[in-house]
Amino acid sequence: MELEGRTAVITGGASGIGLATARRLAASGMSLVLGDVEAPALESAVAQLRAEGAAVVGRVCDVRHEDDVVALREAALAEFGGAHLVFNNAGVGGGPTVGSPTGVWDWVIDVNLRGVVHGVNAFVPHFVAQGEGHVVSTASAAGLGGVPGMGAYCATKFAVVGLSESLFHELALRAPGVHVSVLCPGFVRTRIAESARNMPAELRVPTEDAFAAGAERVAHEAVASGIDPGEVADAVARAVAEERFWVLTHERLALRTTESRLAWMRGGPPPGFDLLAAARP
Repeated sequence: MELEGRTAVITGGASGIGLATARRLAASGMSLVLGDVEAPALESAVAQLRAEGAAVVGRVCDVRHEDDVVALREAALAEFGGAHLVFNNAGVGGGPTVGSPTGVWDWVIDVNLRGVVHGVNAFVPHFVAQGEGHVVSTASAAGLGGVPGMGAYCATKFAVVGLSESLFHELALRAPGVHVSVLCPGFVRTRIAESARNMPAELRVPTEDAFAAGAERVAHEAVASGIDPGEVADAVARAVAEERFWVLTHERLALRTTESRLAWMRGGPPPGFDLLAAARP
């Protein structure tokens, strides 16, 4: 896709990968609509980007609610006369498979999976009707292999990979001018480990599970050791320009994870885990 003169819509656009990608796409000549659940951060991000010369508007958006995501599409059409790229990027972390309350599971699923579904429903019919467009959805290397202590997160990211693959094949048959990419990074220096700041208040209960607390500490350390979000933004922009499906910022990790599963399926040993290794590209 030619980026200059087109419009990109980014959820989770006020920080981390979303903001870095917004900055990268703006440098390529795209207009921007940013959605984020955190109003102060969104206002700051929009101000920063405008100061850098970007054409950008922001809308408070909770991707759990389809109407909020539809409003981003309507903002793109009203402000810039079109929508050509949607980056379903908003996401939160989640707890272990054992011991995470149902409410936490619901919250993680609503943001990480239903948020992507809402983005697909809001934008893909528009892209199909205009004969072009690109959907990018943020999954994770944790969507390629299960990780202890991250059951809820992994479940949703596996689902995003499966949804994206299915969408790719459907659009290849129905609308070959509309493209799909799935982003599967390892650890990136974002605020994903602080996701509880946006969790419903009634779910913010300190864990007394030693295993869960230990996994959370390691995850914080791995995130802090991760790559810069700007590297991810560059990879996303390249994938859109080249119409590539897989966006693998940590390619060795992604391939090793997939190969280890294949070996396990063939009767080999289960994979081992080194979360800090997942922070390295």
